[in-house]
Amino acid sequence: MRSWALGVGRAVRHQWRASLQTRVVATTLILSATVSVLIGVTILHQVRSGLLGSAVRSAQSQVGTGVQHAQDQFLALPNGDRNAVERTAYGIVTELSSGQGDNDVVMLPSAPGLASYGPAAAVASIPTALRETVVRQGSEAWTYTRIKSGVGPTAALVMGAPVEAGAVRYQLYYVFPLTREAATLRLVERTMLFAGAALVLLLVGIAAVVTREVVRPVRQAAATAERLAAGRLRERMRVRGEDDLATLAASFNRMADTVQQQISQLRELSRLQRRFVADVSHELRTPITTIRMAADMLHDSSADLPPELARSSELLQAQLDRFELLLADLLEISRHDAGAAVLDAEPIDVAHLVRQVVDLATPLSERLGSPIRVDLPPGPVVVDVDARRIDRVLRNLLDNALEHGEGEPVEVALRGDGDAVAITVRDHGVGLRPGEASLVFGRFWRADPARARTRGGTGLGLSIALEDVRLHGGWLQAWGEPGRGSVFRVTLPVHVGGTVTGSPLRLDPEARPASGDEPVQAART
Repeated sequence: MRSWALGVGRAVRHQWRASLQTRVVATTLILSATVSVLIGVTILHQVRSGLLGSAVRSAQSQVGTGVQHAQDQFLALPNGDRNAVERTAYGIVTELSSGQGDNDVVMLPSAPGLASYGPAAAVASIPTALRETVVRQGSEAWTYTRIKSGVGPTAALVMGAPVEAGAVRYQLYYVFPLTREAATLRLVERTMLFAGAALVLLLVGIAAVVTREVVRPVRQAAATAERLAAGRLRERMRVRGEDDLATLAASFNRMADTVQQQISQLRELSRLQRRFVADVSHELRTPITTIRMAADMLHDSSADLPPELARSSELLQAQLDRFELLLADLLEISRHDAGAAVLDAEPIDVAHLVRQVVDLATPLSERLGSPIRVDLPPGPVVVDVDARRIDRVLRNLLDNALEHGEGEPVEVALRGDGDAVAITVRDHGVGLRPGEASLVFGRFWRADPARARTRGGTGLGLSIALEDVRLHGGWLQAWGEPGRGSVFRVTLPVHVGGTVTGSPLRLDPEARPASGDEPVQAART
């Protein structure tokens, strides 16, 4: 039962948050019901006050007449004749009761030892508090009570006044059943209930219709925007009429036309740029090959050249190496941009691949004074990857860590589980400033443009690494803080087509997971 209630509550909250029409209709229902209840209560109060006030005024008139008649009858009696007083009291009650309909007349003595006159049920219905008030004040008084009738207890108005009969004092009471007034109030209540319910339903229906007319174009705009976001750039809203909603639809369509035009222009420009880069990179290979041949000849003859020419040939050789690397990177980027990059995956022991990359980077680490510390599992870690691309990713990350390691150790770690494998490369150098973790993979981006490179890089290494990792369906993420160094983490699915939902290694090396060795759930960079 509790789970069912929770499910219903969640469904109601979802509907409330997801539907503007539901919120408007529900709000209209609540407000209109509240207003109807307040108006109904006010009207019922006024009607009740009016009916009871009219009954009280009518009762006062009858009681005044009856008291005057009884007083006249008693004044005509000889003094001291008690039997005559009692006969007269009985006669007064009988006379006043005739023609009164449902009303009862009661004569009660103010002193003990005298008889009461009137129906027994009416005598018993006179409240004791009212009798005491009439006796104490010596004037007219009234109250509401309930009397027994054939249909059960009935509300009634009881009004009484003192009457003097020489030395004897009586109290004359009238009992007025409020049957007609109660019936009128019930009729008014039913009328107000039905009228209020009909009004609330009418207002809710009107709100639903009006809201639907307003929400429908908004929903159409949202659906059209989703189709536009999915690439269907020819989608447009239907324009009906000339009202504000039609203006909204027309404005939306103009915006869509502008967006379509801009996207088409950007696509064409991007296509031309990719083709230009690919063409230039390809066309430059022929002259570069010729220059390379001449440079090799000069470099081979550098021992016979003057020192100045020998140094120039060495510089030429180094810059040609860097230029060829730049051309290769540009061609690789153009293939990724064109969607022509192909994944040639096969089962590979990634631990062995990491050892090879570390061995190749050892001369550079010794020259820079940054030792490489490797943390690998004891056994093989077999993953379906493109060995050429992952080798390039790891070389880029390791060379980057050594370049910025400031002579501190560089740490490489590898861990895997049944779903994913992760490789982290950490340096203890200058680190990354806030916001640079998302910029570091940008093309030709450098954290410090004035910083001299130890090795000639192209500025495209991390960009190509990111595309290679994405081609595998994995993550490439960066973390860093000034003075604490930086960490680059590669997370790859174990099998081709797998989905990465967590990483076996933490991105922040000093962060503590919520419990045990729980994988870090990170968004893809």
